[in-house]
Amino acid sequence: MNDPGRAPVRVVIVDDDALVRAALGMILRDAPAIELVGEADDGEPGLDLIARVAPDVVLMDIRMPRLDGLDALARLMGQPAPRPKVIVLTTFDADDHVLRALRGGASGFLLKHTPPAQIIEAVHQVARGDHTLSPSVTARLIARLGNDEPAPERVRRAQSLTGTLTAREREVAVAVGEGKVNAEIAEQLYLSMATVKAHVSRIMVKLEATNRVQVANRVHDAGLL
Repeated sequence: MNDPGRAPVRVVIVDDDALVRAALGMILRDAPAIELVGEADDGEPGLDLIARVAPDVVLMDIRMPRLDGLDALARLMGQPAPRPKVIVLTTFDADDHVLRALRGGASGFLLKHTPPAQIIEAVHQVARGDHTLSPSVTARLIARLGNDEPAPERVRRAQSLTGTLTAREREVAVAVGEGKVNAEIAEQLYLSMATVKAHVSRIMVKLEATNRVQVANRVHDAGLL
């Protein structure tokens, strides 16, 4: 069911669980302004399918038997732009895998038991360039960065990238690195929500980040926290 006034978001599902693919397929086929353009049961055929149909968004399972979602994501992110946005499918207790996926360029993640309306909204959010992480989950994942000792090359790259930020962008980036949501940043720095969103968008470009966790990762590696 598509709105004739909107170009539909073209989606591919990559998951080895046939029941998950069927459930997601039912949700997406009935969703407004979404077109399901293909399904694959593993990473390798998923990458082939993505290359053929050029979707806007990919729902990618992490755990697959032959080529898992993390390796498929890495290969996809290594390809020339334009690339689709990727939402990883996972369970809540897979923090390590989720963090790796977000560092690797995923735009967010969905729990496999997420309610249909939230899945649909997440697809639209990612297609618009937003992320799908709830504030509580963002904070939980960012908190884990404090236990990670970055390699020297990561420190050098992060310092080089963060050096391109203006003073205000640096303040916003540090606040993101502390796990604050836009409303909290706006209150802390006496900015409007629209201004915070604009700063975050520019920060992501300058830091070569695709989501808030990657921004936090850069800030952490640069020693700004």
